[in-house]
Amino acid sequence: MRVPLSWLREYVDLPATETGRDVQAKLISAGLEVETVEHPGADLKGPLVVGQVLTIEELEGFKKPIRFCTVDVGQANGTGEPQEIVCGARNFSVGDKVVVVLPGATLPGGFSISARKTYGKTSHGMICSSDELGMGDDGTHGIIVLPPETEVGKDAVELLELVDEVLDIAVTANRGDCLSIRGVARETAIAYGLPLRDPALLDVPGPNAYGYPVKVSDPAGCDRFTARTVTGLSPEARSPIWLQRRLQKVGMRPISLAVDVTNYVMMELGQPLHAYDRHQVQGTIGVRRAQEGEKIVTLDGVERKLHAEDLVITDDRGPIGLAGVMGGADTEIADHDPSEEGAGATTDVIIEAAHFDQVSVARTARRHKLSSEASRRFERGVDPQAAAAAAQRTVDLLVLLAGGTAEAGVTEVVAPGAPHTITMAADHPDKVAGVTYGRETVVRRLQEVGCDVYGQDELIVTVPSWRPDLTDPNDLAEEVIRLEGYENLPSTLPRPPAGRGLTARQRLHRRIGRALAGAGYVEALNYPFVSEQVFDQLGLEADDPARRVVKLANPLSDEEPALRTSLLPGLLAALRRNDGRGSHDLALFETGLVFQPRDAAEVAANLPVDRRPSPDDIAALNAALPDQPRHVAVVLAGAREQAGWWGKGRPADWADAVEAARTVAREAGADLRMRKGQYGPWHPGRCAELTVTVDGAERVVGHAGELHPRVLKTLGLPARACAMELDLDVLERVGDTVPQAPSISTFPVATQDVALVVDAFVPAADVEAALREGAGELLESIRLFDVYENAEQLGEGRKSLAYALRFRADDRTLTVDEASAARETAVALAADRTGAVLRG
Repeated sequence: MRVPLSWLREYVDLPATETGRDVQAKLISAGLEVETVEHPGADLKGPLVVGQVLTIEELEGFKKPIRFCTVDVGQANGTGEPQEIVCGARNFSVGDKVVVVLPGATLPGGFSISARKTYGKTSHGMICSSDELGMGDDGTHGIIVLPPETEVGKDAVELLELVDEVLDIAVTANRGDCLSIRGVARETAIAYGLPLRDPALLDVPGPNAYGYPVKVSDPAGCDRFTARTVTGLSPEARSPIWLQRRLQKVGMRPISLAVDVTNYVMMELGQPLHAYDRHQVQGTIGVRRAQEGEKIVTLDGVERKLHAEDLVITDDRGPIGLAGVMGGADTEIADHDPSEEGAGATTDVIIEAAHFDQVSVARTARRHKLSSEASRRFERGVDPQAAAAAAQRTVDLLVLLAGGTAEAGVTEVVAPGAPHTITMAADHPDKVAGVTYGRETVVRRLQEVGCDVYGQDELIVTVPSWRPDLTDPNDLAEEVIRLEGYENLPSTLPRPPAGRGLTARQRLHRRIGRALAGAGYVEALNYPFVSEQVFDQLGLEADDPARRVVKLANPLSDEEPALRTSLLPGLLAALRRNDGRGSHDLALFETGLVFQPRDAAEVAANLPVDRRPSPDDIAALNAALPDQPRHVAVVLAGAREQAGWWGKGRPADWADAVEAARTVAREAGADLRMRKGQYGPWHPGRCAELTVTVDGAERVVGHAGELHPRVLKTLGLPARACAMELDLDVLERVGDTVPQAPSISTFPVATQDVALVVDAFVPAADVEAALREGAGELLESIRLFDVYENAEQLGEGRKSLAYALRFRADDRTLTVDEASAARETAVALAADRTGAVLRG
């Protein structure tokens, strides 16, 4: 909410010496978030005057139209002679009153004005547009044309109110009253301890039988509807300069007099209004829920298909407006077109000032993606008692500025209701703040807010109509505390109870994070939202379980409406983003939850707020939530080892992704096994399927390897990128996290090397598993140290795998025969299972 200080002073007699910065400090202390104080016109230096165009000469021979003008500026130039000015704009004519800046002046942005030769003429100044003066958009995109009655030579800085201070306030969702000058003025008056001249205190005639007919069919959606009629508006009437300038300062664009007046009153009182062309409204105005499939063309020119929950304004034809959001094009106010001599201009209007349900307006605005100044206010809460005053204020301005006549008829449809009252102990704010305020202070502060307070030890508080956010004693306590000053609250550190440290699961996750970071990976935290198209990009089968997603009812982005079932989409997006910004050597990891829908969908019950939920309540809530296992994933691209004087370096490959899985498994104490696999985004020839044994059965817990070239191309990833993903919860379940102290044997190791020739398609992991099992308990470790392929020596489609086997006994020195026997047994089992043959 932008609040001009000059407008604010109309309702609060601030000291003349108070600046915008002073007011900002006061309002911030009272709990309002004043982000900035702008100073329009601060760097503007005159002379800036009103001039009248005397002559216009069209200059030819240039790429764009250029005009040489003489302008009467009175005695502002010191000579009284016409001012010669070159101008390229074409939206003014001879006789028009314009704004002229003379040599020696400085415009906003430090632009100095001097006489200069241009287009073969000497221009002594400029004829100004609103943008050049820092006024904002006036809708003309050209020169400012002033009303004919404006005095020539008058100071335009004062006339256009160019110098001011504007407070920019970030209004929170619960303070809809501060989306108006009236609301901010009330807060300012409280902060300074000054009286408020409430602009809503107007003499308003009561409803009668002569008003325009209105029928409200949904009183829950619209509990108040005021209608007033003004006739005989002058088609030539334009918004005066002061009204246009105030709208521009609060960030709105002047449009036409009738529309400008409704916007002005909305910004002044906080009550959204709408003006209908009376001749376009057919029959009774109604308020009802839309019928499914009804359509309306709104003021932005878009045809919208209505939902059955939309609250609409209707006439005998059907919907003519989305209640509280935007009016319809059928009853739009028509502006005067000078070329048509007033034909088609609106002369009679119906003013609507209504109060609509917050939730209904919010849902309609989001459903149609149509946020407006009106919907912003209704969503946050509008004073229902201000509707009649806002309608009266609008009528008064239209009569004053457009020469209209206010009809005697007043329509006011009001649903029965009572003021909201709250019972609160007088010392409740003291208990909340830990400060003794006392009853007198509590009552005084609540009365300043606008509450009626009765009682002694127990207060009965009637909440003002403009504060719908005050619903319980804690809200009232907050009002007292903020007005007394948050800065006056004592600073005390809480004393937390002694904890029991991290859980085993938390310790495991931290160990895994540290281990991956130590291996050169950088943690990347990504949003848990994905689009369903990403599964096609990852090459998942149509029946893949990962395609079953939990969709959000109200997603942050329509492009990503689902919760992730894998960590890879977010990590690969981070990889692509960093690679696109010049970081090509990447190793990223993430640990986080994925979301898997349950087979039987359940609806979560609303938990009680007046007590702690029971174990059954919590169990029912958890049963309605999707399964949320924790996964770990890594992605790699570019160089894994950098080149330098120490060596050539090497690129990241599938083996690094597999080693990352081994690193995670070691930290979890799990026996992770690997075999050749094929799944989704991984290259079928360079993909390891990762398994563990759970309750005696083998279970796949993830995959690692190089990504498929087709996936890399689709996602725009660097070549030969690799990835790994594991289910951490399963690893934790089967792992042994008890720390194992390393054992140091006093007996020497016996090393035996073996080179086996197998078919090229046989995975090295299968050969290693057979050797490990065949070697028995004496085997201490096994390591693959060479892979050799040569068709001439080994045969077509064959490869040689060389392993180093280390044997050791705990109680003796092994003999050569014992080590050789274990080696031969291992080779025999490998030959039986994989067809391996000793090389040589």
